[in-house]
Amino acid sequence: MQKKTFKIEVPFNERHCCWFCGEPYHSDLIFPVEYNNKDNTNASIFIEKCPHPTLIVQTCHECKKFASGANAPHIWAVRRFVKSKLIKTYTKHLAIGVNWTQEELANSDFEQGNFAGFARSAWFMFEVAKGRVNYESWPLVIDGIELNELDFSTQAIENFSFDGVLYPSVSEAVKYYCNIFYIDESYFYKVLRCMVSESSNVNQTLFAKTVRFCRLLVNESSHECKLALQGLAINNSMGH
Repeated sequence: MQKKTFKIEVPFNERHCCWFCGEPYHSDLIFPVEYNNKDNTNASIFIEKCPHPTLIVQTCHECKKFASGANAPHIWAVRRFVKSKLIKTYTKHLAIGVNWTQEELANSDFEQGNFAGFARSAWFMFEVAKGRVNYESWPLVIDGIELNELDFSTQAIENFSFDGVLYPSVSEAVKYYCNIFYIDESYFYKVLRCMVSESSNVNQTLFAKTVRFCRLLVNESSHECKLALQGLAINNSMGH
């Protein structure tokens, strides 16, 4: 059975924006998609299992491409998937803000040679990428009624903010930092668990300590990393 399709209400100041990243609106995304292919039985099952009505949301060209590849149960999961794809696609752009400050770039003496173009455009590229990742979508409203993720899902995954970038989850932040600093992801989680006590959650301070600790051991052997982790665990237990 075909579901009724609803176009979400768009605030006046967002009328030309992509719902996912805030870039200029290019075309609409219909989610969930109902395929006309009769052999695609999974599509019809997916339509029935999606807890909210079929929605039409504004997208830019790139976010629509990402969203169309999402295997997600609801639109908020699609948004997290799109944010993850943006972070992965613009890893190098976001890394500019990790490795430099705007003032450092301005005073980097890159005015000459092959790095002159980088010095002029790098911070702008970082700001654009960060803006898209950090963009907060406007509420989903149909006929004056706001749709809330918790009404359609057993658990809403909280965003995690670190170093000025809003990640879809802690796991996405871990994946990003392990990628740019060549840190073993499983080792990062082990260190993070040592940093976080039973009574606390992951916060920016503990996450920063974990990143610094792991970066010190990037070129060390697995044996040295194991010893360092054991030392950290002993130190934290004594500190508690």
